[in-house]
Amino acid sequence: MTEHLMDFDALHGQGAALGPDGPVLESAPWQLDEPQPLIIELADQGQFVGPVLDCGCWVGDNALFLASRGLSVTAVDISPSAISSAQAKASARGLAVDFRVSDATVLDGLTPGFATVLDSALMHCLSDSQRVSYLAAIHRLSTPGARLHVLCFPDFVAGAFPMPGHLDEASLRRDIGQLWHIDQMEIRHYTTNLPPSALRSLVPTASMSLATDDGLGRSLLPIWHISATRRDT
Repeated sequence: MTEHLMDFDALHGQGAALGPDGPVLESAPWQLDEPQPLIIELADQGQFVGPVLDCGCWVGDNALFLASRGLSVTAVDISPSAISSAQAKASARGLAVDFRVSDATVLDGLTPGFATVLDSALMHCLSDSQRVSYLAAIHRLSTPGARLHVLCFPDFVAGAFPMPGHLDEASLRRDIGQLWHIDQMEIRHYTTNLPPSALRSLVPTASMSLATDDGLGRSLLPIWHISATRRDT
């Protein structure tokens, strides 16, 4: 059985510890109940072509946003309760998204044929070996020439939290580059639901001077945006 960074289903319900020695999260910091602003920016640039596979979709906000743009979307998450919330949102909004509970390192039961794969803050939750399995799984499910968009914390941010894998640029390029050609890798900003004061309280011993306020009281953290094209092996 695959070991995971934390009990994501418990996090969705009442909170959970981030790893055995990490801080306790009362809720998921990445849950905005709206699409991630960087995903909106990429969509406005025409970076998503359907069918789209959204890996680590949580409660479905990015997937539902892409569906509202007319794209066919399949979205997976390890948390059954998060997927139930996503399905309820889809029903309430009259949007068709194929939400499924699935381990991203395996992705069993999905039919190949995805033209774009989205990973919004999943990859940094994986160990090095899990990351390799995950990249192979999405490669298997994607079409020739498919596009991959990854939002992943860099090592200098993840150092404040007990992330399981190596997140330096060289390690990410090594693993992603096995099956995907990296077209662009740059530091952008990822929006969390935590006010800067709450983030400082969460990790008081870490220097979070890299975090900035988005103007709405939410912390922005540096994140890798990696865009890649499927290698046709």
